[in-house]
Amino acid sequence: MDQIKIGKFIAQMRKEQSLTQRRLADLLGISDKTVSKWECGNGLPEVSLMLPLCEVLHISVNELLSGQRLTASEYKTRAEENMMNLMQERLESRKKIILSAIVVCLTLLSGVTLFVLSDAPEMGVWVRVLLIAIGLVVIVGGIGVAVVLDRDAGTFECPKCGERFVPTTAAYIAGPHTITKRKLKCPHCRAVSYCKKRLTH
Repeated sequence: MDQIKIGKFIAQMRKEQSLTQRRLADLLGISDKTVSKWECGNGLPEVSLMLPLCEVLHISVNELLSGQRLTASEYKTRAEENMMNLMQERLESRKKIILSAIVVCLTLLSGVTLFVLSDAPEMGVWVRVLLIAIGLVVIVGGIGVAVVLDRDAGTFECPKCGERFVPTTAAYIAGPHTITKRKLKCPHCRAVSYCKKRLTH
């Protein structure tokens, strides 16, 4: 989906309803910064806000996701395209998560194998040191790749303001987590809380 096009469409529809960003935000129970972010093409409304937003702007969800008004003949085609785009985004996020898990497993297996080999009898000290060093590089590098893949698979949703965001790598690594949530600082409302992992943006 074209976030820039959708953002311009939201701005156009808002102006047609004679609404300021702040007034639209108040009607939706969010901040005007969130509306500004949408209109600048830096994110999409979360799923729970799409219907209320469409009601206020007098458009359909299909038109919102298409970033334009639709004729009756275009409606069905665009609905199918939008559904396929959302499914594709979720699929790509799942693939990244699975690939991340595979990378971690292979990395640990390779690193442990190198550590075990370094303990073999009749091996020179320099060879042992080299194997241990390679093992450490493999583990650190592999985990780094896995972190980036998992971080970029979808977004995290702030429970306080509903904002979806991709955290920095440092914040992602430092944040305590459960299987589906990670403790992060929301860049929008600045609250620190357990944010839920979402597979779409």
